[in-house]
Parts: sequence; structure tokens; C-alpha cells
Amino acid sequence: MQNVQFNVQNIKCGGCVAAVENGLKEMAGVSEVKVTIEGGLVEVSGDGLDRATLGAKLAELGYPEAND
Repeated sequence: MQNVQFNVQNIKCGGCVAAVENGLKEMAGVSEVKVTIEGGLVEVSGDGLDRATLGAKLAELGYPEAND
């Protein structure tokens, strides 16, 4: 099992959390998604995860990675 973390922009409410969780859980290999509103942390667990593909999906959903 792999774990991939992202710090993302625009997560502000429960609706945002649901959109991210539902959008990422549709992807092959994703078994669990945890979203923390404060700090915009998204943790994805699963098998055969590709960071670039997950990041592209987050951006497509409207939650791009934050540039620190």
C-alpha cells in the first residue's frame, strides 16, 4: 500500500472535502482519501498510485497543489 500527500488550495468546507474524496476514490488503485480542511492536506492511500495523475485530478476538480 502506498501513501501520497498533497497540500492543496481552495478546500474551505465539507462540500470541498466531499468533492475531493469522491473524485479521487473514482480513480483506479485508490482505497482511501483523507482530507483536512485546515492546511489543505489530502492523503491518498492505495496501490499503484501515480502522484502526477492524482495531482492532475485534484487540479481538474478545482483543488490544485499549493505552491509553498
